[in-house]
Amino acid sequence: MEIKQPCVVALTWTLKDTLGEELDVLDEAVEFLVGGADLLDVIEAALLGHQAGGKVELQIEPEQGFGDFNEQLVLLEPRKLFPAEIEEGMIFEGNALPVGCNPDAKQDAIYVVTDIYPEHIVLDGNHPLSGIALRLNLTIESVRDATPEEIKAGSAGTGFFKIQALPEGTSGDRTLH
Repeated sequence: MEIKQPCVVALTWTLKDTLGEELDVLDEAVEFLVGGADLLDVIEAALLGHQAGGKVELQIEPEQGFGDFNEQLVLLEPRKLFPAEIEEGMIFEGNALPVGCNPDAKQDAIYVVTDIYPEHIVLDGNHPLSGIALRLNLTIESVRDATPEEIKAGSAGTGFFKIQALPEGTSGDRTLH
């Protein structure tokens, strides 16, 4: 079956930066809806017309992927506003930051604790891959028709490189898939 909208593709991949450093490897196939919200547009376009067993290599520039790094999404907040057990890697939703944090903080961002100092905490609301040009080697493991439920939901249940928000104050896995 040829990849066309709407269908579901099962992919594996290797993701590297432009210097060749490996950022992520997905060995077990994950399904994505082509024609929905699961894939970046540049990836979806590159997959169209291919079939199971095919391989696609592409370079994704920041503006095609996760945008440029935005310094305004890096916040320096008072340590005393956060729980004593805070750890690097913990995730906070912008609309659930503790009272007293920067009132201009973007409400729809997901902030990751990147540094902890005695008096301050550094929160970064940028996607971990923002500002980075990426090289993606995809293998198409299978292609199938999308179900009516997947089409209605606009997803096969997985988003491409999306970090899901965790409950406030919990640590989580920051993998890319």
